[in-house]
Amino acid sequence: MNKQTIRDVEVTGRRVLVRVDFNVPLDDGRITDDRRIREALPTITELRRRGARVILASHFGRPEGKVVEDLRLDPVAQRLSELLGVPVAKLADCVGPDVQRAVAQMHNGDVVLLENLRFHPEEEANDPAFARALASLADLYVNDAFGTAHRAHASTVGIARFLPAVAGLLMEKELIYLSRALEDPRRPFVAILGGKKVSDKIGVIRNLLTKADALLIGGAMSYTFLRATGLSVGKSLTEDDKLDLARSLLEDAAKRRVTFRLPDDVVVADRFAEDATARVVSAKAIPAGWMGMDIGPQTSAAYAAVIAGAGTVMWNGPMGVFEFRPFSAGTRAVAEAMAKSKAVTIVGGGDSAAAVQQMGLADRMTHISTGGGASLEFLEGKELPGVAALLDR
Repeated sequence: MNKQTIRDVEVTGRRVLVRVDFNVPLDDGRITDDRRIREALPTITELRRRGARVILASHFGRPEGKVVEDLRLDPVAQRLSELLGVPVAKLADCVGPDVQRAVAQMHNGDVVLLENLRFHPEEEANDPAFARALASLADLYVNDAFGTAHRAHASTVGIARFLPAVAGLLMEKELIYLSRALEDPRRPFVAILGGKKVSDKIGVIRNLLTKADALLIGGAMSYTFLRATGLSVGKSLTEDDKLDLARSLLEDAAKRRVTFRLPDDVVVADRFAEDATARVVSAKAIPAGWMGMDIGPQTSAAYAAVIAGAGTVMWNGPMGVFEFRPFSAGTRAVAEAMAKSKAVTIVGGGDSAAAVQQMGLADRMTHISTGGGASLEFLEGKELPGVAALLDR
């Protein structure tokens, strides 16, 4: 980790603007999963302990640059206040004279939460004047929002032109675990990739073929690979324009002697529905008119055996349509195998993280990333704009 963190700077009595990722799921005004808020607590608590005046900034949902009442951050401020055990004032905006006045009245250890950054179209446009207005609230900028580090927005990149910028403790943790997996993993290094599209993971697969010892493929993307090997996949979701690419990735894996496992058996359904008729078939015998919905039990057991022998396991993307109970067994098998493993286990954000949470296995993983898109871009070997903007050590 070659970036400065809050440990490297003086914060006592200083106004510190912390970019957090409080984009939590909400149902009828109630937060259904507060993990992203809890993950930010170490940074907030450490800054308070050292006498900083903590100004938190986050986006929430997709208001498209307009004020949307249902996307105000009041429920987040309330939950954060409960977790910290101190009042957290939620301000009515994120820039402007009223915000300046509220910040001027803060004392050491106080915490305020600015209103949703994306109520302003200038945030996603990385507008310099908006970035300057945010910067004018503080003496120091901290980025603790790994989940938005792949976005060049005013609050992730623009602001760093006007203030000294360092990483928070969550950002540091994310970069340490993901970098170590790519640069110096405990071997064998096994990468498990699922999800819908090969096209979403091309860069990741290419990069991992130069780093990993084995790739285990599941999810809808596996049917594009199976079809590329000449098999019939029925009505399974495939990307027909990516078949040549899939073949070239399989050839690259063979050349590099990287194990590239595709499902041996799959759970198929006669339609895309939770109550569909389902059966287990060989991956070589998917019936016409049926679609693959999950990896089968034989594949689950084979993947679990590979995970059991691994030194590092990185997982991104579910093995099937895990939100439908009859098609969640493959995803559960991978999660349980990782939970039992003695390996360093890293779960990419997004659906894999949601699945692990849902199954009650989160505390048995070494690290669960808070960033779906950001962790994917990092695994591709891309430099993340929000990380590049931070001061080097």
